[in-house]
Amino acid sequence: MNTVLLPLVASTIISLLASKIDNTGESKLESESLSKYGNFSEWYDYIIEASDIIDKRYPVKGMLVWKPYGYRSLKLAMSILENLLEEYGHEEAYFPMLVPEEVFEKEKDFLEGFSGETFVVERTIRKPLMRKFLLRPTSETVMYYMFSLWIQSYKDLPLKLFQTVNVFRYETEHTKPILRVREIIRFNESHTAHATPEDADRQIMEAIEIYAKFYDALGLSYIILKTPKWDTFAGAEYNYDFFEIMPDKKTIELGSVINLGQKFAKAFDIKYQKPNGSFEYVYQTCYGISERVIGVLISMHGDDRGIIFPANVAPIQVIIIPIPYKGYEEKVLKKCEEVFSYLKKNGLRVRIDKTEKTPGEKFYYWELRGVPVRIEIGPRDVDNNTITIVRRDTLQRIVVKDDEILSKIKELFEKIFENLKKRAWDWLYKNIHQASSIEEANKIYEERQGVIKLPWCGSDECGLEIEEKTGLEGLGHDPKEKAEGSCAVCGREAKLYFYIGKRY
Repeated sequence: MNTVLLPLVASTIISLLASKIDNTGESKLESESLSKYGNFSEWYDYIIEASDIIDKRYPVKGMLVWKPYGYRSLKLAMSILENLLEEYGHEEAYFPMLVPEEVFEKEKDFLEGFSGETFVVERTIRKPLMRKFLLRPTSETVMYYMFSLWIQSYKDLPLKLFQTVNVFRYETEHTKPILRVREIIRFNESHTAHATPEDADRQIMEAIEIYAKFYDALGLSYIILKTPKWDTFAGAEYNYDFFEIMPDKKTIELGSVINLGQKFAKAFDIKYQKPNGSFEYVYQTCYGISERVIGVLISMHGDDRGIIFPANVAPIQVIIIPIPYKGYEEKVLKKCEEVFSYLKKNGLRVRIDKTEKTPGEKFYYWELRGVPVRIEIGPRDVDNNTITIVRRDTLQRIVVKDDEILSKIKELFEKIFENLKKRAWDWLYKNIHQASSIEEANKIYEERQGVIKLPWCGSDECGLEIEEKTGLEGLGHDPKEKAEGSCAVCGREAKLYFYIGKRY
């Protein structure tokens, strides 16, 4: 064989062997048959730790340590939401974590709703405190105390603020890392005040629009439902929830948008003076999203090899893997450094893996962590002025000329995103089922799980009976979706579809 071709052939063999090593099950994922759709809970628990998202060994149940890789993805996601809120006229603020007991107690429904999960601070190590403080489970009470001082005139309205902070809730049910915790470390909550109920209603629609754009930016699918009265946020007039259907076909709440009416305004004496000199209580809304969105994103976009991050929230967007061969080490590494500098200069989050692992081990390592694009550079790439690109979602390999690197990577980012988004929406639609009776709903759920929608007259009594007779939880209804046929319970004309399913 021509000696000039030897390093090129060797490079190809090394690459193929590395791919084979990866495919034959070097990972715990494959060796223990951890499948996203086969045993989702075990798959999820392994993925979020093995990929360096979190460490759950901290000795307080439901409180997690976020490792740098995971925390970076969370901050990238939250920055998308914060930018959207600012585009829609919200301003960022910060309010204290401790709420005096007498302030927390001002709104009775709120107190009742959160009394079972709110932590109380009563003493230092040395002595008891003069009064009790509560760790915010959410920030209505601490914020609205200040609103009553800030809002005096109609000229102060509307007021639209948000903060991204940690909140604490004592979950009595089973905790699940990121998805159900006792310390929510990045809770983005918005709070608004308005002069009229119509303006508050408009704000609800704006908030829904903001959240839809946020989830669209992450490639997630969702159902938007108006919550049943008996499950409405404590102290609220009504609220909408965004739901996703997880790989185990249970539903999870992605975020809530809540119309508070005047209940909190009256409890906290938040009034404004009208142009005619009279006074009126403000109308309020609030809405929130937590780090749960990262857990859902990992769950929905991941596969049996690990995470798949969309490029906009990937801590590392491109990983460069040198494929060495004797006599070519310096040339390969030099080209890796040149590509790294070029991509970094153009704003990409990029890294070179210079560890002593085999190429196959490196491939597995970065596939597990969900890096959208992998670049492999070996002797052939050095000689031919090319690189080999592998996209994480399909593992398709593409050879690209050096002068096309940036444009091809950006093109692949878009293709990966569109593919992930399509997968998520296909899964959602596939797992929403329609039934005309409770008997049919029970049969469908036994066979296929997911979410079921039933024709409903709209009465609380029939809604609660649907929950009781199916053993599933009411998620809500879409006011814009008009039902056909008769109510599944009472037989009267159906007005809406009532969505039911199991929830996290």
